[in-house]
Amino acid sequence: MEKQESIGFAEICLRILNNDLKHFKFVVTFVLIPTIIVFIAVMWIVKPKYAASAIVTPPASTQPMAGALSGLMGGSGMTSLLGISMDNEDANAVWTIFNSWELHDMVINKFDLARHYEFKGKFHADLLKEFRKNFGFEMNKEEMFSLYYRDTDAKLAVEVLNFMLEKADSSFNAFKTKQARQSREYFQTRLDSCEHVLDSLLHSFVDFQVTNNVYEPNVQLEATIKYLSELQAMREEMNMEMNFEKLDRGENSKRYQELSKRVKGMNSALSSALKGKHSDIGLMELKKSPQLYSEYLRREAEIRIQEALYKVLRQQSEQMRLEEAKMLTNLHVLEPPWENDKKISPKRGLILVFTVFFTFFLASFFCNFVEFMRSEKRSGSRTAAEWNFFVQKVCFWRK
Repeated sequence: MEKQESIGFAEICLRILNNDLKHFKFVVTFVLIPTIIVFIAVMWIVKPKYAASAIVTPPASTQPMAGALSGLMGGSGMTSLLGISMDNEDANAVWTIFNSWELHDMVINKFDLARHYEFKGKFHADLLKEFRKNFGFEMNKEEMFSLYYRDTDAKLAVEVLNFMLEKADSSFNAFKTKQARQSREYFQTRLDSCEHVLDSLLHSFVDFQVTNNVYEPNVQLEATIKYLSELQAMREEMNMEMNFEKLDRGENSKRYQELSKRVKGMNSALSSALKGKHSDIGLMELKKSPQLYSEYLRREAEIRIQEALYKVLRQQSEQMRLEEAKMLTNLHVLEPPWENDKKISPKRGLILVFTVFFTFFLASFFCNFVEFMRSEKRSGSRTAAEWNFFVQKVCFWRK
């Protein structure tokens, strides 16, 4: 039995080329006719498309204002209690406006795109889908908004983008105005409530000061301790003088009697000061001083917190009032759309090259298949038998 030789790559390629050359007219016809048809279609039948693009700056971030308020309040926790957001959501709002069906519907109605697209469908959603195939909106590497629109009319593409930019900026202004109005009303409500609480705290604090004669605890406590220390020192000094007078002249001496009366007066004054009977002149009772001092600090801290809160709310209210009143351009166009007459589709060269290669592949496959089946028939293989059976069945069903 002879050993079958393996077929090399070069031999396979030569066999394919030879089979194609055997059916040269068929291959040329099969490749040339579709190529001519596609060439005519892309050159004169299929309408070319043009693209207009623009680059827009996102709206200014509001984070610096929120950061300043956070520093004023001593941290972001207090601003969160006020309902102040630390994130900039304006860019997301602009993104939503540009991709909203309301804006797209305005464009369709403004430029009568149903007639321009020669739309034959029954559903408006399909027309929106057709428009969105030609419109694009994205964030570029420089974190700017980039938008484009493709159309068979270069001038119309520019007009569509300009219209969308104008309407998007107007919608964003309306959104910011409404948001500022709602925020201003909210802050005004909080401001009125804070002002009422602050007034109540101030009145209560004044009553506490008048009732307990506490006006400046640090100064009063220092003065009280100094006063008691001086009384105590003077009493000790007189006690020493009394003891010396007692030993020298006895208890019946006039000097001793005078010193005794003065000591009794000092003891009475010391006792009165310790019991807080001189509070009307600013002295504090030592036993109650810690409690009074603590209560004074607590009330003072509450007033300071409410004052800081009132200041923040007032600033925010004024900020929202200004935001509500202004009607400025928020979306600044860095690169406006312009009429670009360079075609972006169809890609004529690529389409023609693809058509030539694809049709040549199909023609070559068909030619080699025909030669393969002829070779199998000559050798009487089972593959030829199966092919004949297949052809007979096809002919039977055609009859």
